[in-house]
Amino acid sequence: MVRIGVCDDDAWAAAAHKQIAEECLRQKGCAGEAFLYTDSGNLLYDIEEDGFFFDLILLDIEMPGNTGMEIAERIKPFLPDVKIIFITSHIEYAIDAFELSVFRYVPKEEISKRLPAAIGDAVELIRLEEGKAYTIRTSSRYEKIPYRDIYYIERDGKNASITAAGGVSKVRKSLQQVYGELEGEEFIYIDRGCIVNMIYIMQIKNSTVVLKNGAVLPISRTHLQEVKEQINRYWGEHI
Repeated sequence: MVRIGVCDDDAWAAAAHKQIAEECLRQKGCAGEAFLYTDSGNLLYDIEEDGFFFDLILLDIEMPGNTGMEIAERIKPFLPDVKIIFITSHIEYAIDAFELSVFRYVPKEEISKRLPAAIGDAVELIRLEEGKAYTIRTSSRYEKIPYRDIYYIERDGKNASITAAGGVSKVRKSLQQVYGELEGEEFIYIDRGCIVNMIYIMQIKNSTVVLKNGAVLPISRTHLQEVKEQINRYWGEHI
């Protein structure tokens, strides 16, 4: 069940975006529901006070009271894994959206072209995060680590060290072996000795990636341009 929040102070636009979201869910054959808000304060209240959960939120940036940017910052502690799609007519906001790790930036003048694709991609990612896990099997050990919990994986001698939400796990395999077994488009090499889960990248800063868990990892010079391109493709940034 995918829960989508739609917030826009323009009632007509909000209804149109909700309709697009519901149609995307139908096309994907995905069970879900879209909730409409024309007052950003009501959305914040439902999340902060009543504990409403959303997998995906469509936010107009230019709203009275609380802007989309302000909402995105405030709800992160309550919904750390929520996917956010910003809708705006001002392209300069895209840079800030990148730093907030927003899933997609959609210009208002291209709603009909880009919003369905953005929602469809988000739904696919939500499914991916829910369903896949990396399994470690040995004669004395069996462990499943959901992809959505993996922050990064480093080479540690003859082992691969997996840093995840539940702690650090090691498997006696090369980093290349683990990467091949993951088969997940969200995992990328940032260095010969490190693989990162892109869903946790907050920003690229001074040849490093900053992750949501606070980790700062160096990107090798040979990987820097490729990493930027892969992140842009994955997040669907159109700057």
